[in-house]
Amino acid sequence: MTGHGLGLADPERENALLVGIIEAISAGPELGPLAGNVARLISEATATDVCFVHVLDDAGGSLTLVGATPPFDREVGLIQLPIGEGVSGWVASHQQPVVIVENKEDDPRYRYFPQLRGQDYTSMVSVPMASHPGGFVGTLNVHTRDRREFTDRDVRLLTSIGSLVAAALHQARLHRRLATRERALERFAEQVIAAQESERRRLAADIHDGITQRLFSLRFHLDAASDALTEAPDFTAEQLVHARRLTRLTLDEARAAINGLRPPVLDDLGLADALASLARSIAAVEVTVDVEECRLPEHVEIALYRIAQEALQNVVKHAQASQARLELRCDRDEVSLQVTDDGRGFDGLALLPGHVGASGYGMGSMAERAELVGGRLEVWSRPDQGTTVIAKVPFP
Repeated sequence: MTGHGLGLADPERENALLVGIIEAISAGPELGPLAGNVARLISEATATDVCFVHVLDDAGGSLTLVGATPPFDREVGLIQLPIGEGVSGWVASHQQPVVIVENKEDDPRYRYFPQLRGQDYTSMVSVPMASHPGGFVGTLNVHTRDRREFTDRDVRLLTSIGSLVAAALHQARLHRRLATRERALERFAEQVIAAQESERRRLAADIHDGITQRLFSLRFHLDAASDALTEAPDFTAEQLVHARRLTRLTLDEARAAINGLRPPVLDDLGLADALASLARSIAAVEVTVDVEECRLPEHVEIALYRIAQEALQNVVKHAQASQARLELRCDRDEVSLQVTDDGRGFDGLALLPGHVGASGYGMGSMAERAELVGGRLEVWSRPDQGTTVIAKVPFP
């Protein structure tokens, strides 16, 4: 039995196929579903028995089956065809269509792949899928069990469909690469912050276990010497008093350094209560706290805590405010930290990169912390109208 062409002599049927292809492309950027839908539409519209969509891998050395009609949809992702081998490999290397009406085993370009069961099909067309500016992305193949005489018009139609699909596949590949890069950047940011905090934790432990303990010991001996000193000269007693005072100051500085390196309240209380504790430590300004419990990765909690710490320090140092408000909100998509004050405010442009005053308010460090965890920092201020700092981070 011999068939003729793709059976799309009717322009309406051809247009319906193209509309279906466009709708499949518009459905989303995922490579697998797109290729599978395209293969099904082509096979149904052209009355061919099977359709394959092979896509060039990132290295450019082989074609991978990413879309197929049943029963070959089970082989998607498992079959790879080397460039230059087989009909699809020849089309990929030469970027020219191939039509085989019968006796494909006699064609020197043909290679038998057991998984594709070529012995079950007589006629085939393979066309390159290419677009501008994306270039070549793969091949599109249709096969029939019965002998089919494909026309030049059939080849042009399949090539046009291939161009449409190529543009979509190129966008899908860019989308996949971008998503992979974003995930890599997120992992890198997590690793950087984790490394920073690990080093801070180590330094804090070193200070606590080394310097602090020695200072405690020194203070003990000085106290004992002072208590035992009964007949020493006045000068010696005065020096002991100075030494004790210096010891107390050094201990205070060591404790402050430990807290600066690693906020222990995060380990002890969690983010919400740690923020409440931070607000209570601000003596110069009345801070109202409204925070929600959020279960977040450690590096995100640390970044938000440090941003809140910097923002409240700005309120004390620069705002001349009497009241401030600290809020933490969590929803399904985003975590939002907001610090608002009723202070003198400033010209918002002064905090944009390149403007005088940006570094004085520490906005750069807060913005960097937000960006490291995939978020962003927003600052709203006007002279005599207070300031609002908002850090928004995508919910992991």
